[in-house]
Amino acid sequence: MSIWTRITEALAALASGEGLSAVFDRLRTAPERSVGFTIAVIALSAKMAKADGLVTRDEVTAFREVFQIATEDEADAARVFNLARQDVAGFEEYAARIQRMFEGEPGTLCVLLEGLFYIAMADGVYHPKEDAFLTRVAAIFGVKDRDFRALRARFVPEARPDPYSILGVSEDTPLDEVRKVWRQMVRDNHPDKIMARGVPQEAVKLAEKRLVYINRAWEEIQNERGKGGVDADRHL
Repeated sequence: MSIWTRITEALAALASGEGLSAVFDRLRTAPERSVGFTIAVIALSAKMAKADGLVTRDEVTAFREVFQIATEDEADAARVFNLARQDVAGFEEYAARIQRMFEGEPGTLCVLLEGLFYIAMADGVYHPKEDAFLTRVAAIFGVKDRDFRALRARFVPEARPDPYSILGVSEDTPLDEVRKVWRQMVRDNHPDKIMARGVPQEAVKLAEKRLVYINRAWEEIQNERGKGGVDADRHL
């Protein structure tokens, strides 16, 4: 059974008059949470599109890249998107229910936020309303300001994507402390650990891309400080 079939079943279970936000309270355990994760990204993407007033072809393409939507599944994905756009519930209610769904798992919420950044930047423009939207969603998710800035630095050119921002440390942080942060980020973003959280394979792919940036940032900081190369403990 594909995830899109399971999404269709989840939507069909909504009682008459219930909004899409009701789904999030029903999908809090595995394996349903992978369905909830996918619906969450679609729903918040729809709310974000509503925030800046338009949906570009590039954003649609980016979403398809993240979730590998087959032609036969496009109608189901579009249904979720349209339900979210039409739902009277605001994005803050969505975000709050999603936070409860993944309570105690900040890494999963960061992955979800990362997917939204990927979609927001697909057209090459980071709209001020998108920034306000993502900043508020991150706050509701409980994502640390340092982690949010690191995410924004990776995706938004104007956010100065230097290696320190990516690791969420300051330029005067001692190298030993930077190493600790880097090693913890590698552990937290290991694909096996991400997969164990019960999220879709697409979220694991995002984590793999994130690891590339994390390791590259650590290498750049070492080189900048004259240490050169990557420590022997890189693969932990």
